[in-house]
Amino acid sequence: QVQLVESGGGSVQAGGSLRLSCAASGDTYSNYCMGWFRQAPGKEREGVAAIGRLGSTNYADSVKGRFTISQDSAKNTVYLQMNSLKPEDTAMYYCAAKRAYYCYSGSWWSDGRNYNYWGQGTQVTVSS
Repeated sequence: QVQLVESGGGSVQAGGSLRLSCAASGDTYSNYCMGWFRQAPGKEREGVAAIGRLGSTNYADSVKGRFTISQDSAKNTVYLQMNSLKPEDTAMYYCAAKRAYYCYSGSWWSDGRNYNYWGQGTQVTVSS
């Protein structure tokens, strides 16, 4: 098992930046696909980005060019750097993990049902 704890959320104005962190503990020796998801009130959960063990990445079209997912294996931490934030990025952001060597492309990586472990979430609010 792996435990995930997110941090770094907050309130910013449109155009601003935030960096979210997801610290993993427990079974960090196995290979995991790590994903970031978000859910706004009244909306469905959305896959934002994912990163595989070897560093391959996937992004939702809505965040390409603005968000960057990365990982620091030594710290067992995954990051989501969010730039040029928009009011529509306002949501609760969740870190998730799936024991897998790759984050498979297509619709796999962005389907939350494929992930076994979830953090508690961190709120991001972007004002116009």
